[in-house]
Amino acid sequence: MKARIVSTGAYLPSKILTNLDLEQMVDTSDEWITSRTGIKERRIAHEEEFTSDMGLKAAQEALAQAKLPPEKIDLIIFATHTPDHFFPSTACMIQKELGAKNAAGFDIQAACSGYLYGLSVAKSFIESGAYKNILLVASEKLSSIIDYEDRNTCILFGDGASSAIISNEGAGLIIPHICLGSDGDQENLIKLPAGGCRKVASKESVDCREHFLRMEGREVFKHAVRRMEQAAIECLEHEGLTDADVSWLIAHQANIRIIDAIAKRFSIPADRVYKTVHKYGNTSSSSVGIALHELLLDGNVNEGDRLLLVAFGAGLTWGAALLEKNSNG
Repeated sequence: MKARIVSTGAYLPSKILTNLDLEQMVDTSDEWITSRTGIKERRIAHEEEFTSDMGLKAAQEALAQAKLPPEKIDLIIFATHTPDHFFPSTACMIQKELGAKNAAGFDIQAACSGYLYGLSVAKSFIESGAYKNILLVASEKLSSIIDYEDRNTCILFGDGASSAIISNEGAGLIIPHICLGSDGDQENLIKLPAGGCRKVASKESVDCREHFLRMEGREVFKHAVRRMEQAAIECLEHEGLTDADVSWLIAHQANIRIIDAIAKRFSIPADRVYKTVHKYGNTSSSSVGIALHELLLDGNVNEGDRLLLVAFGAGLTWGAALLEKNSNG
């Protein structure tokens, strides 16, 4: 039994935050942001629009595309590190809104690698025979934890959601293999200092702006390229493949320089590297899923094409997944 993605969905908020807007907020410029990140604009959720709301809309699109009624979903996996609440889980919140009355649900947190971690869990459940139809949702309201006085981080991130239905039958994208990794020794490179039990919310933590994301950008860049390359090589070698067998590369949409560095190391042509970073920025766990969804909508994935997905995030966490188009079910 082979797990496969039979449908996808995505949602982006309507509000657009451009580089010119950011010029009015912090000491930066459109030229500086574009040359270093490739980002021109990003989407920002409205004040009363939350992670669950965005995830729900992405999930509804995937269900409609698959023509699958909500009660046929057996399990909901929700990847996020900006949940509506610590508990209840966001998965349970959208289970209610979808009417997926027969589904179990839980959240996972692997930062920007969340989509691939969730896909790996779904693949294991499907291929073990435990479930038939799993809804994976990755959604982030990063604007809720971004310090818009910190020019090093506020230029990078946006909000958005993606989804996929992983099943045990049907046409779609077979998932031959997924590789995951982590390195807790580097946990301080990307983190949210306060809010957990180690440093509970207090007047001091708020005054020190410790409820906003902090990141060591240069160090993150070094690890991101190396770790994603290693995961991709491991994933391809497991299937007896090389970069020449890859039809499309979809990397975590964090920074154009990181994406280009990965593509160069694998000698993948520029027109086969799918990018959304210029229009959405880094949407964390949802970014790979959003890019995959848009690539499929473009209609440029053909029978037998192999797609290589790679991601990297706080933790540190990283992963790579190989997908193969199969229209025969």
